[in-house]
Amino acid sequence: MHDGLVTESRKLPGPEPPKDLRRRTKALALRVIRLYSSLSKHGPANVIGHQLLRSGTSVGAHYCEAYRARSRAEFISKIEVGLQELEETNYWMELLIDGELVPARRLTQLQEEVQELTAVFTASAKTAKKGK
Repeated sequence: MHDGLVTESRKLPGPEPPKDLRRRTKALALRVIRLYSSLSKHGPANVIGHQLLRSGTSVGAHYCEAYRARSRAEFISKIEVGLQELEETNYWMELLIDGELVPARRLTQLQEEVQELTAVFTASAKTAKKGK
């Protein structure tokens, strides 16, 4: 079951095949941890940073749970929760930028990775829902 879902996802366009999602989601978490560590521990940066830390580090955990899903429905559920966490991660980064707590150029690559992972997770959920 799992290999069928992951194999189907490999047909998606993108810079890296989804077979590398475990590595990519872990790298995302580590980048978010480093970003959080660099933020002020006072005021809004601390509050937003904590939310970013929570959402950005949970994406990989949800991907691992999806990969080990016992059913297609469970796979879809876990991938969609990971997708929600990616969307939330992007939101917190936008607040850091719009609140002038972090320069936009500092988050450009991280935002691009979140957008790419969002596209992959979205396509994986759609493929699984089609039953392919």
